[in-house]
Amino acid sequence: MENLLDQPRAQSATSTSPTRPESVGEYIARYLAEIGVTTIFGVISIHNMPILDAVAHQRRIRFVPARGEAGAMNMADAYARVSGRLGVVLTSTGTAAGNAAGAQVEALTAGTPLLHITSTVDSQFMDRDRAPIHDVPRQPDMLKGISKAYIRMWDAGSAIGALTAAVSAAISAPSGPVALEIPVDVQRSQLARAARIHAPVAQRPRAAAAAVQVMAERIRAAKRPILWLGGGARGATAEAEELVRRGFVAVTSVNGRGVVSEENPASLGAFNMTPEAQALYQKSDLLLVVGSRLRGNETLNNMMQLPWPLMQIDADPYQGGRNYPVDVFAHGDAADTLHALLDLLPERLAVDPDHAFEAAMARATSEGVMRTKMGPYEVMAQALMERVGPGHHPWVRDVTISNSTFGNRFVKIAAPRLGVHALGGGIGQGVAMGIGAALASAGPKAIVLIGDGGTQLGIAEMITAVEEKAPLVFVLMNDQAYGVIRNIQDAQYDSRHHYSALHTPDFATHCAAIGLSHRRIDDIAQFAPALDAALAADGPQLIEVDMLAIGPFAESFSGPPAGAAGNRF
Repeated sequence: MENLLDQPRAQSATSTSPTRPESVGEYIARYLAEIGVTTIFGVISIHNMPILDAVAHQRRIRFVPARGEAGAMNMADAYARVSGRLGVVLTSTGTAAGNAAGAQVEALTAGTPLLHITSTVDSQFMDRDRAPIHDVPRQPDMLKGISKAYIRMWDAGSAIGALTAAVSAAISAPSGPVALEIPVDVQRSQLARAARIHAPVAQRPRAAAAAVQVMAERIRAAKRPILWLGGGARGATAEAEELVRRGFVAVTSVNGRGVVSEENPASLGAFNMTPEAQALYQKSDLLLVVGSRLRGNETLNNMMQLPWPLMQIDADPYQGGRNYPVDVFAHGDAADTLHALLDLLPERLAVDPDHAFEAAMARATSEGVMRTKMGPYEVMAQALMERVGPGHHPWVRDVTISNSTFGNRFVKIAAPRLGVHALGGGIGQGVAMGIGAALASAGPKAIVLIGDGGTQLGIAEMITAVEEKAPLVFVLMNDQAYGVIRNIQDAQYDSRHHYSALHTPDFATHCAAIGLSHRRIDDIAQFAPALDAALAADGPQLIEVDMLAIGPFAESFSGPPAGAAGNRF
């Protein structure tokens, strides 16, 4: 299990008594700093000013002022995914909290450890529908629907309890976004006595020893075992790699990429439902699923035939057998459970010696087929392949044809936390996610793959990237359309292109207006030099790829598979 707070700093930072009376807003700012939070994203408002004034005065936390609450939430989400630590976002009440809702749904889908601090009207008016300005009587219902947990800080006395409960819930397995609602008058109120601050410790479930024992027995009897890794296995890299060393073949969801090195020849990576992968499943005699929901878009809507016995490990007990029947289910933390399992297994499993070789062949064949689909963009994909993984760049992707064609699977990442994408399938989150990922990166620039349609939803956050000097490169694929929608219209609606064409801005002019460096390429051979120049330059950069000038992909991507076992995705 990973540390989701800056534990060394937090453990040594037992709070000292303030020299003057302290407001709740000041205590919140100090609490976050002392548990290790270094960055907060948000939008300032009269309803969160007591907290942000304290953040600015204390000068211990960087505040990143987004242009909108949705962008702030996406930034905090990606920041948490890349850093492996708690993301924090601060919004105002009512409409402002609602603006962040869609982006928080993405964080909920991804299980991101995230604290959403929001506000509500003065406590004498809340929940009474008396129409004070910014009042939303059912705001708690909205927050509950998009959060792992919802907590309200009722008064100054409950500050330490509410903060501890919120942070603990966000970082404990299964992690997720937690909404902490604080009335504005409570933020302004004075603490009679400030409780000492200690960082919460993430709680994690322990699997039943009997379940692990049965799993070990099944594995020892298997000749062709497969390990399916999802995002919930990101903290179990060492254990997963060891299982592969002992004889497993690995395959991942897109969110589980890099848990086992994508350079490992015994890993299919995220080529998880190609015909070659399915043929390997048919010859296998055991599947161990760790931290994955076996989502429909990666299992042909749960119609893909998977090996049996199928065993599952998950920190969320509700996920057991949700999408596929299971022979054994262990409710436990991925790393702890796999460690216990390894203790019961021999140093080398008695597996078929051809098993890993056939996995390597399946991966190579799947990659080769994908190359044939790219057309002129194979050159671009190869350039990204040669830079993203070796350079340890965060690889951030919005929902685009390019990501569906090569971004999600072909371009390798160096570590599980370096891959960030819109897991829930919502368009337009890539610009802001790229900023959060870039600010979390220890050094190498984030490379952010976006499309013209999605970019228009988050275009204002490019100003945030410039203002914050975010180390990133936007790669903007411009086909002046909702390309996936247009391809679906070609495939299913006799090419009736209703509503899919876009009036696209002049991105060069936009970039000039906000001080963002812009490069446009209309010949695919220009891409690699442009990317190298952008990576070498300071601050945020944008490369616009003119897809109308370069031409289409060799094979059109027209959405998720319809369900036939032979479909590729």
